[in-house]
Amino acid sequence: MDFARSSDPAVQRQLDRLAALSPGRDILGLERITALLGQLGNPERRLPPVLHVAGTNGKGSTCAFLRAAIEAAGLSAHVYTSPHLVRFNERIRVAGTLIGDEALAALLEEALDAAGDLGASFFEVTTAAAFLAFARTPADACIVEVGLGGRLDATNVIPRPAACGIAALGIDHQAFLGERLGQIASEKAGIARPGVPLVTLAYPDAAEESIEATVAATGAVRLKQGEAWSMEGQTYRDGFGALELPAPALPGAHQLLNAGLAIAMLRHQGAILVPKTALLRSVSGARWPARLQRLAPGPLAGSRVVWLDGGHNESAAQALAGALAGRAKPHLILGMLANKDAAGFLRLLAPVVRSVRAVPVPDHEHHAPEELGRLARELGLEARACAGVPSALAGLDGPVLIAGSLYLAGAVLALNGEAPQ
Repeated sequence: MDFARSSDPAVQRQLDRLAALSPGRDILGLERITALLGQLGNPERRLPPVLHVAGTNGKGSTCAFLRAAIEAAGLSAHVYTSPHLVRFNERIRVAGTLIGDEALAALLEEALDAAGDLGASFFEVTTAAAFLAFARTPADACIVEVGLGGRLDATNVIPRPAACGIAALGIDHQAFLGERLGQIASEKAGIARPGVPLVTLAYPDAAEESIEATVAATGAVRLKQGEAWSMEGQTYRDGFGALELPAPALPGAHQLLNAGLAIAMLRHQGAILVPKTALLRSVSGARWPARLQRLAPGPLAGSRVVWLDGGHNESAAQALAGALAGRAKPHLILGMLANKDAAGFLRLLAPVVRSVRAVPVPDHEHHAPEELGRLARELGLEARACAGVPSALAGLDGPVLIAGSLYLAGAVLALNGEAPQ
């Protein structure tokens, strides 16, 4: 559960109702969301052209590049992402603007009332509210991020997207998606639709076999990195020609792949017209919080160099390590949920950080800071447990990286007065 809080009493009343939904009902499947949307008049059938994005890592950044490109073209986009970092409203962006409290309260109430005794989950009700908002407000496009997996995710009820995309794959959410990369790839590829472009990165053989099997079974049109499109340095190429991309505003070499995926999705669909100039501007213009974000001077960061990243699995740690290579080693402030592989995450980051300060993740089941400290010391790092991020920052000299959980990242942004807008 996401422990959402709002300063608006009407929104909080509905968030309390959401929180009362049993976590045990968060079982993947399309039966409940289909029934709920039916009660609401099937808003998912009245959306603007949809760009549907799955993946273990990078799907949120890909959505940010898609939005930046569409808006650079002078068009408007609805955007549905998860989780939120500071305010629940961040999940639902209506025609370019975060949903307001009055509209959010009304939509959540409508969706919760319609849910009745269907046994719908927190995410299913939120998805229904988002689709209601998007169906009732004009926009040129709709960007939808998969919540978990793909095949049985609540967002996978859109009849025919304009294009689908799959970002980087890795091992995460094993209880829902399986322990093996092939299983996970099959679940992610479940967003494929007959005749619809499915734009992907290139993956290890086990994942490739699963994706190809799904594509063959569904009749989707796969556009694979290295075949239908490619990224070499900052040069994007496909059958329409080459683009020399500017450096991404989002730090890290992996963001060029996410930008390339977004460009390939837009270049291989016909419902949303985005010119080349807008594609180029999107790369340097996209913003996505808690992805190697440099914190602004504020109550928490002060004048320090503090980087914030919500990465919480081995794939994210690998991308982070690559982005940090060659920089001055930062101190790592680390907090991780109890169901995440802390040892694997730390093993990849150990060569590029100076020390570890382990902290709890507020309001969530987390690895004990003492245990994180022990794991770090086993890797040869100086480490200690701290009560929270403010005390962990005290006395540190040089750059700092805060990582390990999007929930921790949200708490940090709130403490620094940087709620996403």
